[in-house]
Order: sequence, then structure tokens, then C-alpha cells
Amino acid sequence: MEHTLGLLAEESWERFGDYDSVFYDGTWYRSHALAERARRVCGGFGELGIEPGDRVVVMMATCPEVPIIYQALWAAGAVVTPVVFLVGADELRHILTDSGAKAIVTSPELLPTVTAAAVDLTVVVVGEESFDHLETAAEKGPITRDPGDLAALMYTGGTTGRAKGVMLSHQGLWQVAKDGYELSAQPGLTRAIVPVPLSHAYGLIITIGGMHATEPQQAVLMRWFEPKAFLKLAAEQEVQFGSVVPAMLQMLLAEKLEPLPHLKYLTCGAAPLGRDVLEEFERRVPGVQILEGYGMTETSAVTTFNPPGRRRVGSVGLPLPGYTITVRDASGEAMEVGDVGEICISGESLMLGYWGDAGHDPEGTALVDGELRSGDIGCVDDDGYLYIVDRKKDLIIRGGFNVFPRDVEDALNEHPDVVMSGVVGRPEPRIGEEVVAFVQLRPGGTATADELITWTRDRVGRVKYPREVRFVDSIPVTSVLKLDRKALRERLTE
Repeated sequence: MEHTLGLLAEESWERFGDYDSVFYDGTWYRSHALAERARRVCGGFGELGIEPGDRVVVMMATCPEVPIIYQALWAAGAVVTPVVFLVGADELRHILTDSGAKAIVTSPELLPTVTAAAVDLTVVVVGEESFDHLETAAEKGPITRDPGDLAALMYTGGTTGRAKGVMLSHQGLWQVAKDGYELSAQPGLTRAIVPVPLSHAYGLIITIGGMHATEPQQAVLMRWFEPKAFLKLAAEQEVQFGSVVPAMLQMLLAEKLEPLPHLKYLTCGAAPLGRDVLEEFERRVPGVQILEGYGMTETSAVTTFNPPGRRRVGSVGLPLPGYTITVRDASGEAMEVGDVGEICISGESLMLGYWGDAGHDPEGTALVDGELRSGDIGCVDDDGYLYIVDRKKDLIIRGGFNVFPRDVEDALNEHPDVVMSGVVGRPEPRIGEEVVAFVQLRPGGTATADELITWTRDRVGRVKYPREVRFVDSIPVTSVLKLDRKALRERLTE
């Protein structure tokens, strides 16, 4: 079978007939109308000169047009190159230049950034008017592609250096999305809320996963996550499941939470989730279960998942079929069950490699003899469940002892006055590094630095606790709501 994404989209449209498929900004969009638009846009890309293998950047906030464009590009044989709409002109110019993109599709509010980034570049800018023109073309179905061909070029790693392109194949994305859907799907649950950016690997795999569905799926899209809007949409649209990242759960916990009787589970990934956050959310929203997973752009977004009914709290789950996890020590030797080391992943759905000459990842992630060295630290239990300890590059070495920031953050986040925290190491000549915590208090929170230092010391011991606590109005996060440690390290020098 030809496991290509253009063909998968066509099959999914034909599977269930015409129905309300996507809700956005107060409107339901029908599946057949979306399919027809995608076929016309595919024809329009052909008229624009987009050929198989061409990279096309898609820089838009989440909206129904984003999956239309993805599906049209895959049908045309092109390579989807998603970019989060919050990036600046300099970073966008790097992506346009590095990828050799032939075109960029954007929305009116982003045109100033795109125009500034594309100065002197031979790239076609498709804005609102030119996109409308694409939709006037004759419908065109998917062309033949090889499953091993490049389907997406996703830029990642920009928080530590220049973003690098991760090459993902049709087969890899097709298979991971299928396995992820089959592990998470529960009969009768068909209406999902989607607050994660579709330009992120997490959002991309959710989009493809819906094409594998065995029941008609309905997606309630959010342009951008906002906690009050999320709760309102979840209640009004009676959503049954959804996908979030840990920062979203923490923001939701700062709100007044009401019962959501239709909501049964939320998948959570992209960053480590503190156990206290999971338990507090489930306590305050009865009937909802948080199912953690783990993945990277380099693994086609998902590597492990906690299947419903087999969840293990504290773990990020079991490997997807086709993936094997080995924990290795600093010398590359495989470690025993329960030992903590670097998580290494092998399987056919791994990335094809890094684009161009970006073979070295400043975060330490790399392919070595067909195995992905993730740069993450963790362990596996007797039943194969994976546990994440922290990111290798974030490790703080204080007086010769290893301090994992996540341990300290989890302890701080348990304090009733704390919304979020971020922990980094500050260079200190005598002991190597000192542990510094940045803390965002809840409205009305009165905890002092000394109180939080004592609170944390009682929970993590006398080596790991922070000697310095700095209060901030908000903890900085990246464009995909991951804790931005680079920004915190920069604040150390302020």
C-alpha cells in the first residue's frame, strides 16, 4: 500500500461522507467543502509552479486553512515546512534561506514580518488575495509519491542556536499517526479540542492522526491557547478529548475550574509534566484523565504513550509499535532496567536526517548508526514504561552532584502559592554552578523567597534545593509553550 499523506487525506474524506468536521471562530465547516477546497488549492499550487519536492513554508496561526494547505501540498508532492507564526523576521529569513523554499503561505497580519524576511529572496509570497486565487483553480487529486519521500521539513532547536530542519518522510508520519491514533482512540469519543499550534510537530501529528480515524472526527480549533477561552469552548462544544502541553494545564489550574462532564481525557506531551499538576487537575475536573506521552520532532512527534486503561502515572508510557528504546551511559553502553541514562531510540519512523549541513545539533540530539541519541535522561521499568528525568543539557552540576531542574521545579510547583517555576544553573567558581529558581506566584500569593527555599529543601534535600529565588510576573515559554530556559539564563545576567 502506498503510505503517502496526500492519498491518506483523500481516503479519509471518502470514508464517512459529508459531516460537520471543523469548528473555528463560531462556525462549523463541512468535510466535503474542506476536501474540495484542498483539491482546488492543490491545483492552484501546480499553476503557481510548485513541483514535487519543493519546500513551501506555511506560517499561519491555527485556522481551517492550515490543514487545507498541508493536504494540498502533500497531494501536489511538495514538502510542508511549518513555521510558528510568532517567529521574528530574522529567524524566518534563516528558515527560508536554509530550506530553499519556493513559496511561503501566510495571513494578512503576518505579511509585514514575511515581507521583511523575504527581502532579496526568490520566494513567492502567498497572502490572502493570492491564496484566494489558488482556490479558483481546477481540482486536482494526489500525485504518486514514494512513502520514503520527504513530506515535512520541520525546523527545531531555535532556543539554543539557529533552527535546523528535521526531515520527516510520508511513511514515518503516516505510521506514527496511525499508531498514536490506535493507542489513544476510545469508541464513541469523536469531538476533540485542539489548542496546540498546527505548525508544531505535536499539532501536525494530531492532524494526520485524525485521517486514520475509524469514526467521523470533529476538531474544535483554537487560534491560540488562552485558558478562559479553552474552558468556554470545551463546555459549549461538549468536547470529549483533546491535546495539551504541561504549561497549558498549569495555566488552567490558575483559573476557576468547573466540571466538564463530556471531557474524558487529555493527551499531554512536548515537555515533562509534574505529577502534582496531573493529580491537581484530575481532582478539580473529575472524570478527566491525563494521558502522558513523549516524543521529539526527530521521532515524527511521538515515541511513547500511556494507553487508556494502562496508564502509569509518572511515566510517559510505552513505546509505539516499531520503536525500541535503549538507555545508554556516557560511553554508549546499554544500561540495565531502572538505571538512569540517555534515552536512545531506534525505529523506521525516525527522521531521515537533518537538512543540508545541519548534522550537528547544539542540544546534543543526533543520529548515530541509525539510532537517535535524544539528549534526554531517563529510565525504563520492568514492563517497558519510560520515565523522563530531564534534558541532558539542562543538568546542573553543583559541587560535583547532579541536580536535575525538573526535580526542583516539581517541588516548587507543589506549593499552593506557585503557578509555575523554572530552574537554571548560575556559574559559581567555588562549586561549579548554583541552583537558581524563577517563580511565578498565583494572584494573592504571599510566599517569600526564604519560605520557598525551605519548602524545596525539605522535599529535594540539601544538595538540590535553590539558594536563590527570583520572583517574576510570568515564566517565559517558547512559541510552543515549553519552558524557555535560554530566556531564564539571560535573566541571570540582568
